[in-house]
Amino acid sequence: MTEPEIVIETTIASEPERVWQALRDPALIRRWHGWEYDGPGGLDDEIREIYIDGVEADAAASTLTLRGGDRFTLRPAVEGTIVRITRSAKGSHPEWDDWYEDITEGWTTFLQQLKFGLERHDLAERHTLYLDGPTSGATAMELLGVAGITGPPGSAYTALVATGDAISGTVWFRSPKQLGLTVDALGPGLLVLAIQPQNEQRPGGGAQLILSVYGRGAEEFAALADRWTHWWDTRESPGTCC
Repeated sequence: MTEPEIVIETTIASEPERVWQALRDPALIRRWHGWEYDGPGGLDDEIREIYIDGVEADAAASTLTLRGGDRFTLRPAVEGTIVRITRSAKGSHPEWDDWYEDITEGWTTFLQQLKFGLERHDLAERHTLYLDGPTSGATAMELLGVAGITGPPGSAYTALVATGDAISGTVWFRSPKQLGLTVDALGPGLLVLAIQPQNEQRPGGGAQLILSVYGRGAEEFAALADRWTHWWDTRESPGTCC
């Protein structure tokens, strides 16, 4: 049996033609989707697999149907463009059922990355840092030290986080398992913290952190990435003791 479809939606302050272009041009997609990574495939191959190969693109109807059945729909609005992702129902592709929640959470993140990249930087180049892994029950928000940021989207925050960085900005978005924060000093940048769902391969769940940085050179970003990665690799869960 299949379950009901899931809809993820946001409004982007950009004209539909620009949003459509951001979903069809691989060079632009890599400026908002996901994160850079090394190894087989890499981000460019991932983009082609998801958004290009085998995809049904109907520019007249402003719909994009991906190979797995997930569908983007764009609609003009007074504020810009309503972008809706309708997920294929769980059970439609049983081989992916174990990762269904992960993919749903991924689309939530990617849609916010698209919105941020368009609204705040007009799809300028960026650097991204990705960290994830199992935890001892702590959330990514608790690990970094931002669980006390409880305001709604648009509210200001300041925090001294576990990496030693003092960051400030506004709450970009909230969902049941994710928190997005702008980081003024990084472009502004976008920091997305997520709770990874439990599944058979990840029985205890996990935590995920994605940091998109703008207007920084490769060396400056590498130094930041090294510092945050060292913290992540040597971190202790809140409340643990020696």
